[in-house]
Order: sequence, then C-alpha cells, then structure tokens
Amino acid sequence: MGKLMNKMDNMPIPGSSFQYSAVRIEDLGATEYTLVTVAVDQSSSVSSFRSELIATLKEIVRACQRSPRKENLMIRVIGFNDNCTEVHGFKLLGMLSGDEYQKLSPQGMTALFDATYDAVAATAGYAKSLVQQDFNTNGIVFVITDGCDNRSKATPYKIAEAKKKSLLNEEIESLLTILIGVNIKDRAVHDELVRFEAEGEFDQFVELKDATADTLAKVGGFVSRSISSQSQALGTGGPSQPLTLH
Repeated sequence: MGKLMNKMDNMPIPGSSFQYSAVRIEDLGATEYTLVTVAVDQSSSVSSFRSELIATLKEIVRACQRSPRKENLMIRVIGFNDNCTEVHGFKLLGMLSGDEYQKLSPQGMTALFDATYDAVAATAGYAKSLVQQDFNTNGIVFVITDGCDNRSKATPYKIAEAKKKSLLNEEIESLLTILIGVNIKDRAVHDELVRFEAEGEFDQFVELKDATADTLAKVGGFVSRSISSQSQALGTGGPSQPLTLH
C-alpha cells in the first residue's frame, strides 16, 4: 500500500476553479466503491473544540477500517473557513493513519456553501470517472458545522443541482448528503441551517446543542454507521435509509 501514497491524480471540480485528488483508478483492486466525503468547519468559532473534532475524524477512520466493507470504501476530508482546503483526497483506508487531521487549524469565517458544493461535486465527479471504467459506485457526504455561511460564492441551489444532475445522468448509483450542526445554541443559527437543509436538498439534518467529547463521539458513531449502511446498499439501485443519532 505504501507505493500508493504517491499515486494520486488531481482532477478539476466541475463548476469550480478548484481541484480534488484521488487514488489513480488503475491502482484500485475492488470492483465497487462507496465514496465518502467529510467537510468539517474550521472557522474560528470551533477553536474551543478543535481537539474533539480531530478525535472524531480519527474515530471515523478507525471504525471504517474495522468494517467488513473496508476494501470498498474511499474517504476524502476537507476543512473550510475563509476557503476550502483539502486535508486529503479520496484515499483507501489503508492509506490513512489519522495523523492527517492534526493540521486542522481553526481560524477565519465560514464558507459553508462553497465547501458543501466542493464536497458534492468532487464526489459526483470521481464517481463519474469510476463508472466510466465500469466500477459500481455510490457516495455519502457529511457537512459538519457550528454556524451559518458568511463567505461563499456558491448557493444552496447550485449544490442541489449538482447532486440532481449526477443522479439524473446516472453518474453515481446514489448520493446521500447529511448536514450535521454541532454546538447550535442560537435560534437564528438553527433557522439558517434548517433553511440550508431545505434549499440544498439534504437527505438529513442532525443537530446537537453542544460540542462536548461525548457529543462528538456520538457524531463519529453516527457517521461511521451511516457510511456502513450506505456501502451495504451499493448495488441495490438506491440509497440506504437515514439513521438516528444515539
């Protein structure tokens, strides 16, 4: 697996000037994959629970590495504040140690819409490339935030259209999008995220009132179980059913 570390292709994100990276298709050994993207808020307001967010990302990877479907999963993580930054591109689980997430550094504002568009469009774009090479592919996107957008150029409508287009053109078997609000104590922030859920046509919105270690551990468990469920649905022609946070 070590040789694969340097074998990543850079690909353009449709409808954007940015790129994403992914394992070269010729290096893949399975015939089907679930593509996972986690977009995590790195604006200044998450500074107080940075360590807990990093621990959550590490646990998501560890849980996936224990999954019976681990050979059929690829994960990409992006952070967002003023801009979107790829922490790592779509990688096989054996390529990840968890140390990648230590470099997350909260600062700046919240480009929530831009990050969500990046996550959806890159997932759909790589899925299209895989499908063209006869791989069976589905995807799941998680967006973890503690606040509202105050920086983006993209719109919720653009996000919804990117998802619908990929499904309509059969570029991916199914694509779930899940919005996760953490430390949501302000009613106005809640209302904005509910509006974003509707306009961005998310499949699910999960909201938590705090960001303690226990709460974020629940988020990690929820994300891991959702990934497993969506991967098990691959080949059925549709998405998995939404799970509850507990």
